[in-house]
Amino acid sequence: MTRLLPLQPLQPAWRSNLVSTTKIKICGLSDPAHVRAAVEAGADYVGFMFYEPSPRNVSTRVAQGLATLARGRSKIVAIVVDADDELIDRINAEVKPDFFQVHGSETADRIAEVHARTGVPVIKVIKVLDAADIEAAGAYADVAAMVLFDAKAPETLANALPGGNAISFDWGLLSRDRLHKEFMLSGGLDSDNVADAIAVTGASAVDVSSGVETAPGVKDAAAIVKFIETVRQHG
Repeated sequence: MTRLLPLQPLQPAWRSNLVSTTKIKICGLSDPAHVRAAVEAGADYVGFMFYEPSPRNVSTRVAQGLATLARGRSKIVAIVVDADDELIDRINAEVKPDFFQVHGSETADRIAEVHARTGVPVIKVIKVLDAADIEAAGAYADVAAMVLFDAKAPETLANALPGGNAISFDWGLLSRDRLHKEFMLSGGLDSDNVADAIAVTGASAVDVSSGVETAPGVKDAAAIVKFIETVRQHG
């Protein structure tokens, strides 16, 4: 039986003062060339998806190799959806992520369990449709290292995934005057709209997946570089 590590109090990034430089996460990477493109262009985080229904899913063996290309240059984020302890432990042992990102229905208690079990900080995804969803983020203030706001897929969207659906939400819900907290923004971002998204929300970090793809799960190196350059110019 795995021995649980004692939960150490986190200092959530979203509680500190807003920084001037917007950080960048390239998510759903599965190809070494695209990891290299992201790292060399200056991505702060690279994300690997461990969710079989997703076209961006990778095995822990593949992710282990991809992580070696980024380690020490970009933070490694393991994205999971309602993962059980066995998968969490396997990812932690084989991939050694800097963060877990939970993209399902995980409660605050579950986030605390994952952190206690692994010692790895956890990013909690909040799926947003209206202001009530923003308010729900407060439940994770004491356990999540950061929250990531993503668009909630409408019930009418066929084959919707927990993320990477290329849809956005009303950025005005995340105005800087409203939150006074650091957070990561996702949902339908690309190089054409990310500058506006940063200006409206004051996001301290942005996350992109479908916005740098030519097809679901197929990243484009030039699009990755363009997105990062755009954020650096406007963030």
